Amino acid sequence: MKIAVLPGDGIGTEIVAEAIKVLKALDLNFEMETALVGGAAYAAHGHPLPESTLKLAKEADAILFGAVGDWKYDNLERRLRPEQAILGLRKNLGLFANFRPAICYEQLVGASSLKPELVAGLDILIIRELTGDIYFGQPRGRRMATDGPFPGAEEAFDTMRYSRPEVERIAHVAFQAARKRSKRVTSVDKANVLETFQFWKDIITEVGQQYPDVSLDHMYVDNAAMQLVKAPKKFDVIVTGNMFGDILSDEASMLTGSIGMLPSASMNASNQGLYEPSHGSAPDIAGKGIANPLATILSAAMMLRFSLNQEAAAQRIEAAVQTVLQQGLRTADIYSEGTTRVSTVEMGSAVVKAL
Repeated sequence: MKIAVLPGDGIGTEIVAEAIKVLKALDLNFEMETALVGGAAYAAHGHPLPESTLKLAKEADAILFGAVGDWKYDNLERRLRPEQAILGLRKNLGLFANFRPAICYEQLVGASSLKPELVAGLDILIIRELTGDIYFGQPRGRRMATDGPFPGAEEAFDTMRYSRPEVERIAHVAFQAARKRSKRVTSVDKANVLETFQFWKDIITEVGQQYPDVSLDHMYVDNAAMQLVKAPKKFDVIVTGNMFGDILSDEASMLTGSIGMLPSASMNASNQGLYEPSHGSAPDIAGKGIANPLATILSAAMMLRFSLNQEAAAQRIEAAVQTVLQQGLRTADIYSEGTTRVSTVEMGSAVVKAL
């Protein structure tokens, strides 16, 4: 089992170190190789995704990823910014399906910003299409406008685009995932305004007919954002496009108490996956030892489950995380009165001890 380890920037190195500590405690036969990515790679090699890093990622069975980004690189041209590394990995590896579970652990109900009765028992799976939409559509750029309200003025533009195969394959992923859960899919779109998402809605409906045992409903993205706060437990599996999925999954993360608790998996058709926490590089707290490593540790559990066929080991990690939460151990982001505040390293060590 070959794992490419890409810690990245900011707190990425700290949280990935704890996930590796947990993986090593399992005593499985892993081959791990570490490489630079993001701002760290730009500083060393002049590019956020060097060819050597991309080669390692392609050859690995799975990728454990930290986070990329740092304010000091904000003035670089877009193609050289740290964030282009994760976009490049998604594109080059065909990582089209992003799984983002939002689970509110019983021990963290009080950490959510919503009332306990709204989030107790919450278990949502957001499936985000990851390689299409406005993030990758062409053409894009800047030019002088030839029409519109201000002809002759400078303008910027991006293109929202999906093809039928792209929508069909993410639809199948969503319906198949729902079959293993509560057999309910909500497709989120903006079909009342955007032709791209009327197209999306039509295809999701067609594919849904192949899964008569799974119920399907459609919801506009603005209403979905509202319902996630009003009645989040009405959802089970949410499937949506790249941009809407980016926003809604971050919103859903706060229902659980902290984005520091949310793992994610990005998969291609061969079950090769990139596993990362849903949060970013948080350069403002980097080096302080206060970042929450649990999202990364839980991402490692997803890696064991989906790409490395180690279900028992995945369950062991998830049970260990439950144990440390039951013990009252908390990093700063989930700390509350009556619990014990611990550092990044201490939380990782507690999970190892629980294993």
